[in-house]
Amino acid sequence: MTNGDGGGSRLSRNERRDLARTKSQEIRAEHKKKERRNRWLLQGGIVVASIAIIAVVAVVIVNSIRPPMPGPLNMQSDGIRIGEGYVAETTPALRPGDTPVPHERDTASDVISIQMYIDYLCPICGQFEEVNGPLIDQLVADGAATIEYHPLAILTSKSAGTQYSLRAANAAACVANYDPDSFYNYNSILFSKQPEEGTEGHTNDELVKLSRTIGVASPASIERCINDVRFKSWVQEATNRALNGPIPGADVTAITGTPTVIVNGAKFNYTFPFDADEFSAFLVQAAGQSFTETSTATPTPTPEPAPAP
Repeated sequence: MTNGDGGGSRLSRNERRDLARTKSQEIRAEHKKKERRNRWLLQGGIVVASIAIIAVVAVVIVNSIRPPMPGPLNMQSDGIRIGEGYVAETTPALRPGDTPVPHERDTASDVISIQMYIDYLCPICGQFEEVNGPLIDQLVADGAATIEYHPLAILTSKSAGTQYSLRAANAAACVANYDPDSFYNYNSILFSKQPEEGTEGHTNDELVKLSRTIGVASPASIERCINDVRFKSWVQEATNRALNGPIPGADVTAITGTPTVIVNGAKFNYTFPFDADEFSAFLVQAAGQSFTETSTATPTPTPEPAPAP
């Protein structure tokens, strides 16, 4: 009796074994193919991620080694000197790594040289400006004195995290760079609108508005400069130079607080409360000549001088 499938349809044991072996080999080959594909995909993903990481690191490195910016124009001495009619003396920018070049004092003339190291958040600086500003204003307008302002950032940590001292000094440097003849007025308005120590101070937008209030030239350039904090590194370096000394052409080794006022090379050791007569008398002593009192401001009590950190 025969099977209905026919005698040739049944596989022998050896044939079934060979067929199973072939299927197993095919499965293993397919599995290895998938493994290779997955491995290449994984490696490709790692390479792509590595390239992305390298790109990010490269950007960070490039930014960190970006060449330092030069200082502002007209502040080669780390300060800007204002003369008769509130006109600023123009100078090249201080290049990174260079030593500041002090303004030469004309000892042959009777023009008084006043230098002021200031911090725009310092309440003592604001008080000094209020009491003695009218006298300085008259002397500079008439050409009887020059005044050289050195903006510092000693109180950067005293503005609720906004670094107002640094940003205000940068804003002043921006005005010195783009419109030096407006510096005197900008310096004045920064003190007349001075925020209290410990507050956030003016925003960059408000510093820009103050510059527009006095009618600066190149307002768009000054705005970008203020918002970019373009002269941040210069402000920091100038502050360190002042704190570490020496102070050229003066009997001051280094700046220990603001305001520091130097007249014809001699430091003004002021007392509290400020008295316009005291400063006027010091000018007479330093210059060896008499002045007519022009300030009638009434002094008010002030806190202790702002110390260096």
